[in-house]
Amino acid sequence: MEPKDYTVERIDGDYAHLKDLATGEVLLIARALIPEESDEGTILHYEALTYSVTD
Repeated sequence: MEPKDYTVERIDGDYAHLKDLATGEVLLIARALIPEESDEGTILHYEALTYSVTD
């Protein structure tokens, strides 16, 4: 899978709604898969099966 960038649109309990910055598609994933410091509005980079916070 190619690298992608997402913004955390909403955190809903144990799940996070991530919006793909390129396509606008919203993805629902387990909160445990994204960095602990992530909050609504955080931009995440996904690569090699790992999410990381971008500056």
